[in-house]
Amino acid sequence: MRKLLAAIVMSLTPATGALAAGEGVGDIPPPIIECGGTFQSFVGRMKELAVSKGHDQATVDQFFASVAQDGRTLGADGAQGIFTSGFIDFSRKLISQNRVSVGQQKLQQYANVFDEIERRFGVSRGVLTAFWAFETDFGGFQGDFNTLNSLMTLSHDCRRPGIFQPQVLAALDLYEHGDFSPTGTTGAWAGEIGMVQMLPADIRDSGVDGDGDGHVDLKGSAADALLSGANMLSKLGWRPNEPWLQEVTLPQGFDYSKTGTNQKFSTGQWAIMGVTPREGTLFDSAQTSLIVPNGAGGPAFIAYPNFDVYFEWNQSFTYVLTAAYFANRLEGGAVFNEGNPSQGLDQGAMKQLQQKLNALGHHVGEIDGILGYNTRIAVQKEQLRLGLVPDAWPTWDLLNRL
Repeated sequence: MRKLLAAIVMSLTPATGALAAGEGVGDIPPPIIECGGTFQSFVGRMKELAVSKGHDQATVDQFFASVAQDGRTLGADGAQGIFTSGFIDFSRKLISQNRVSVGQQKLQQYANVFDEIERRFGVSRGVLTAFWAFETDFGGFQGDFNTLNSLMTLSHDCRRPGIFQPQVLAALDLYEHGDFSPTGTTGAWAGEIGMVQMLPADIRDSGVDGDGDGHVDLKGSAADALLSGANMLSKLGWRPNEPWLQEVTLPQGFDYSKTGTNQKFSTGQWAIMGVTPREGTLFDSAQTSLIVPNGAGGPAFIAYPNFDVYFEWNQSFTYVLTAAYFANRLEGGAVFNEGNPSQGLDQGAMKQLQQKLNALGHHVGEIDGILGYNTRIAVQKEQLRLGLVPDAWPTWDLLNRL
């Protein structure tokens, strides 16, 4: 789920890896040891690495005894479909009335756990419940890939070994504490485990024994999973008891060049510009952004500092915005005002747009058809140059003018 996996592509299916290619801005770390070669020789190198890190040889041998290369993992890695729909369409796909109802039931069922989370970490219950829903459908679809085999397969593969090799060592740490089984622990193809899909290193560093049984079990214990997720968010910089997202209404003639997550203004400044909350009042905050995910005709949101923490969990803008909005819905917030946005581009047209933007000197990254961070910034700059509404929402009109 983390920014560590910036190259992994998200599927709409739960428990299959949560990050979207082309939307992240993180760097892929270098490998710890040489990748490639025969798989068995690579296993030997990983064992030597583990022993060099201070692990007992006999324990290392036991940990790696059953490991095998998993072709299904490589297939899932290479075949993941990317989503290109905008926020409105994407949120409709993920947020059904049934999901809202089940989420509210979970809030009641685990009220004591959420009370403890809010007391200890200041993370609102809707935030974690939204992740719980989107990652695994409340634990119902946690993935059936053998975690060690997947991590070792991706560590051996030379595409992104630096991402996965540290996770193997973290799984070994968990194994030594009785919280990981080389043969029995399963999860997503990219190594995420449990109800909120955390990587082994995050479980090791942020895992919480929420039910008091002496183990951190994110697969079978909702208390462990939710408290661990809250602890991780807290360590990532979550500001206790502060909001994350709020829908707002914009005045006629609003200056859309001020929108985008790359620009920060205080809520007082937004109020001077005529921005008003759709519900409640604006929270006093010095560094906030204004987001119009589907352009000037669609919904608008104030993104508070906690919204930035979401990108440490997942780097897809559309996923993050949908998760943050769903958290509001679970806590009683209204359905967003859809408005009347202009039609967006399909994936093929988006690729054409990205090619044109690169040719004009912008750097949008991979030509992938995804409206990610860099593409949005480039679109906004071209809209300003061409005298269009600079809302960072690419339309057919913009594509035709370019």
